[in-house]
Amino acid sequence: MQNRCAVPSCTGTKPDSQPLFRFPHDPERSKKWVEKCQRPDLKDKSPDQLYRYYRLCGKHFEPSLIQSETQSAVLKDDAIPTIFDAPSQPQNVQVKRSKETTKDDETESTGRKKLKKSQAETAKDDVQPLSEEEEYKEYLKSLFEVLILLGEQSIPPTGPGDKKDGLGSTNFQALLEYRINCGDDALIKSLTASGRGLSDSCPLRRRRRLSKRLLSEMTDKWGLDMGQCRGQAHSCSGTHLSKIKTFAAKLMEKYPKAVLAIRSTRTFNVSLANGMALSGVQLVMSTLKKIESFFSQSTLLQLELEHAISIFYPDKEEKAKELKEICQSSWTRRHDVFDVAVDILEALLLCVDSVHDNEDMRWNDQVTHNALEISKALADFEFVMALIVLKNTMILTRAFGKNVQGTAADVHFAATSLKALLHSLKEVSDNIDVYHEFWNDEAVNLATAMEIPVEVPRSFLRKNHVNSGAIRPESYYKEHLSVPIANHIIKEMNELFCEDHLKALRCLSLVPAVIEQHRSTEPEEECVQVFKDDIPNAGSLSAELHCWWVKWSKKGKGETFASSLHETLQLADVKFFPNMLAVLRLIGVLPTLALEDGCDVAYKRFQMYMANTPDEFKSKSLALLNVNYDVGYNLDAIVDVYMKTYPDREETS
Repeated sequence: MQNRCAVPSCTGTKPDSQPLFRFPHDPERSKKWVEKCQRPDLKDKSPDQLYRYYRLCGKHFEPSLIQSETQSAVLKDDAIPTIFDAPSQPQNVQVKRSKETTKDDETESTGRKKLKKSQAETAKDDVQPLSEEEEYKEYLKSLFEVLILLGEQSIPPTGPGDKKDGLGSTNFQALLEYRINCGDDALIKSLTASGRGLSDSCPLRRRRRLSKRLLSEMTDKWGLDMGQCRGQAHSCSGTHLSKIKTFAAKLMEKYPKAVLAIRSTRTFNVSLANGMALSGVQLVMSTLKKIESFFSQSTLLQLELEHAISIFYPDKEEKAKELKEICQSSWTRRHDVFDVAVDILEALLLCVDSVHDNEDMRWNDQVTHNALEISKALADFEFVMALIVLKNTMILTRAFGKNVQGTAADVHFAATSLKALLHSLKEVSDNIDVYHEFWNDEAVNLATAMEIPVEVPRSFLRKNHVNSGAIRPESYYKEHLSVPIANHIIKEMNELFCEDHLKALRCLSLVPAVIEQHRSTEPEEECVQVFKDDIPNAGSLSAELHCWWVKWSKKGKGETFASSLHETLQLADVKFFPNMLAVLRLIGVLPTLALEDGCDVAYKRFQMYMANTPDEFKSKSLALLNVNYDVGYNLDAIVDVYMKTYPDREETS
């Protein structure tokens, strides 16, 4: 923020009693201000940038446009600057004038100077010094503007170093000092009002303590109104799942509307597998992450894998081509990741072994070391067995997971088909002895082809002091993989899709394209009732729901209906159905539903923030600022809310 006039030839600043006015938010007026103030370099800046960082002083406005309020000067809403010094004429231009003309010009120039002096004196007389409260507000604005800037740019306020005392040797302090050097009047006054001493009554000491508390509140104490929460989804590995589930249960106990849901940013089968605290499953999931990281390093490694795939599919060119295309994408995040992994497992092992051998010296030590780590995991029978069990159990949930993270029609279908899926999973669980026998045979055959010994994990033998021949691998993997995996999937499906969650998902029958698809069936009012406490007029729900159904159940020739929540909320007619509008908005915040294309920018920025910010500098509040960097902030409103929340902070700080 500039504390001086943006006009090049002007020296107007706050200290000389000239009021400084922000550029207007209105694009047309902002454009006129830029044209008038002789700053062509400002033409490319947005109205928001101009409003936040540039000012014009009172010298450039007619006195009648400046209104004096109780503590400060304000401009009329339609004010346009009109008073500027004319640019000087080049010296090499010769102008011939008569003595009379010169005399008239001198008279006019003298009059113009007197007018300017009179206007300046009038503006000066109209402007009263800021009260202590107004100065405090300006100071808070400066602090908030600095914190928002740091948050948007993912710069830790407390870094560099490990001091967290609010100001000392931090990015926050450095930026404050820069603002002071650039003439930030609010900060300068806060430091010079009573001298530079550091007594407890000194503004510097008080401001430092205020800055410390403000920073602490920004980074540690911002909270959420969980009473407004309508869904919760968690990201964790199986080792922490029990703690997360305990937290989620307590949250739902206190806030029943915060239903447990799945994360739409990760495929359903991958989420299910990540939540299993089984050593074999965690071995598979951690190895898949290593594989993704390994082959993303170089296209040469990718070509090496494709060559290995060709070796194992010499007579199946179409299959080999399909697998190569799959491996060129993020295949470890696909719904059918375990099927793909089984299909290319032999090729993967051949590839990483070849890279580790490094006979032609193409790879550096780090690459060969990573290849060896992956090779060890792939050549472990526990990995093979876990992969086979995951493939065969999650083939049942694959279609459901794809639908529940698909279009509105797909999600609605998934919500109505859950009962049949649970029946199929229960059938597998009830007959696990038979299914495990088939899975074990498949795993043994694959391991034999890869020359992997079929054995119980050595870690289990050491931990339980058991000899390798004392327990059969088939029995071990049944009790430690097949049974717990089947039970975990059934348990997770019931917990993640409780009755209220399913009702909310079935409310997607309100999307016009879904209504038209099922036009013979009116949307279930029972499902919409899950939001009865959130709609504006529950008494008219039945009638409004029927009118909404009638409106969209008949499709004209060539007519296209909205097929997603986003499109439905953009319809002009939706405002005439306030209950439907409220329900559609609430469905849209469920974590289960997939994001629209291009709407996952915030999530990706959050991932970058978590990956690039050291643990000691991470903050949920500043992360929120960072992922929403494109949101405009009204500093005046922020300061007002802060002062209402902490009315005594000025006195006690």
